[in-house]
Amino acid sequence: MTHGQCLCGALQYEVGGPFNLMLHCHCSMCRKHHGTAFATFLAAPLDSFKWISGEDNLERFQSSEKGHRPFCRTCGSVGPTLEPSMGIAICPAGNLDGDLGVKPEYHMFVGSKAVWHTIDDSLPQHESWPPDFSSEVVDRPPREVKEGCTGGSCLCGDVAYEYSGAPMRIWLCHCSRCRRARSAAHGANAFVKLEQFAWTRGQSQVKNFKVPEAKFYTIAFCTRCGSEMPMVSEARGMVIIPMGSLDSEPGMRPGAHIFTGSRAPWFDITGPTAQFVDAPPMPAPPPRAT
Repeated sequence: MTHGQCLCGALQYEVGGPFNLMLHCHCSMCRKHHGTAFATFLAAPLDSFKWISGEDNLERFQSSEKGHRPFCRTCGSVGPTLEPSMGIAICPAGNLDGDLGVKPEYHMFVGSKAVWHTIDDSLPQHESWPPDFSSEVVDRPPREVKEGCTGGSCLCGDVAYEYSGAPMRIWLCHCSRCRRARSAAHGANAFVKLEQFAWTRGQSQVKNFKVPEAKFYTIAFCTRCGSEMPMVSEARGMVIIPMGSLDSEPGMRPGAHIFTGSRAPWFDITGPTAQFVDAPPMPAPPPRAT
């Protein structure tokens, strides 16, 4: 049995094989909900799934006529989707522990992929659903962004924000906390200065969760739909933006994979982007005037 849990640990479950399918999804709804470049899901027989604790802590957002998005109401991590009619359990791979014994088979909805993300592996790619799927495509109109700014929003649309200029940096983080928080292979975070950032609506609907044993690690999410949202740190003078929530061009591309020593065993890092086993070196602060 493979153990799974959310970032705060309220949701605890087990799922067993044989695993039916593993895939990367680039649709805009998955990117919004997970806050990163793509979501990775593992399908398993429903009768192999067992809740250990926290089922009553699961919220569900109706994202389309036939679809819903489960998430932990405490920390916002994406929860498993159980499909009795299909006899399968669909689990976000980022919340599962250890080597799963399988790897992703293909990318789907690459026609909706993030403009800042490059697919540089050799897996097959499908513009929308693969040929063996019969589900409908849900069209979502693009959201308006103020000219001269980069904007973002949650899946339900209640929360929106914008920032001016370019981020200080964009990192793809493979630490275990980011994988659980984003319920994905890795986090994708843009760091902007506090004075560059502004909420445009829905700030009161954003909830922060700080990992109790961490010095700083805090995530934010929309309490209605569970989408990962910017985390504002006034003490550090910056805002950490989950890239999957963006509605427009960010003005920069990811500069590094970080904490690759904690990489998920089922995910292979490819492409020329720099890699750091732990935290990358930070530039030295400018000298003080005398």
